[in-house]
Amino acid sequence: MSNINLIIEERPRNIGNFMVGRLLPFKDKRLVGPFIFIDHMGPAEMKAEQNIDIAPHPHIGLSTLTYLFEGNIMHRDSLGTEMEIKPGQVNWMTAGKGITHSERAPDYLRHSEKMLHGLQIWVALPKAFEQMEPSFYHADVEDLPQWETDGVSYRLIAGKFMDHESPVPVYSPLYFLELKSTAKQTVKIGKDLYGEAGLYILEGSIENEDTTFGPKELLVAKDSQLCEFTMNEHTSIYFFGGEPLPEQRFIYWNFVASDYALIEQAKKDWQDQKFPQVPGETEFIPLPPEPIGLKQRDRKDAD
Repeated sequence: MSNINLIIEERPRNIGNFMVGRLLPFKDKRLVGPFIFIDHMGPAEMKAEQNIDIAPHPHIGLSTLTYLFEGNIMHRDSLGTEMEIKPGQVNWMTAGKGITHSERAPDYLRHSEKMLHGLQIWVALPKAFEQMEPSFYHADVEDLPQWETDGVSYRLIAGKFMDHESPVPVYSPLYFLELKSTAKQTVKIGKDLYGEAGLYILEGSIENEDTTFGPKELLVAKDSQLCEFTMNEHTSIYFFGGEPLPEQRFIYWNFVASDYALIEQAKKDWQDQKFPQVPGETEFIPLPPEPIGLKQRDRKDAD
């Protein structure tokens, strides 16, 4: 019997001047562990006059994880942080009770041809931390645990796995793990996973129960403890998941909360411009209008 509970394919979404492939949330699966939102950005070739320019916008109740395969993004936030993220590094921003940030092409690349390819991820905060003070953490490539087992290279981007722990400061039991193979190899990983587990195929393919799965597919396991599959040569996959949060999570635009009243207050605060501002930035993204025919609590392109 297959251990695959759900197969989710990327769905194209326009986030302004950039197209992404949305993986989570999905109508049949809102979260995997505490992971509530995943976008696959690119790969996009950008001309000299094209730049990623996401103006200041707010967040509450979550941590954002940015992980790039190619390209560069300059992060600025209302804490005064200015941090360029490069491939293999991690930008981890915890919104807590409220933070504002922008994401743009670095100044020195704005008039050059460039690539952008990566993952943008949101992790819902446990209820006890939803109203914590916001914070930001950056990890360099060499800060992340890396090892090789049976011909497969591993990198622990966030959380705990086996006896390894990423320095990224997470707030609930979770893992975000990169696996890369150069040759065909069977992987038995289930005994070291916990909670719910999702597997995203970036490139190459995997085989499970006589079925081959390829790029841009997200597989959700019925039982993380039973995860076993074959990675074909030149394959890159990402495991993510962890212990599910006990309460329901609501999501509206960039806001996540266990109590919808917190989202309503955040909406009002953003409209009234009461969120902290990003130093040196004057633009901002307006609160989107309520969509006709959709419940407020079901926003975020889950279908």
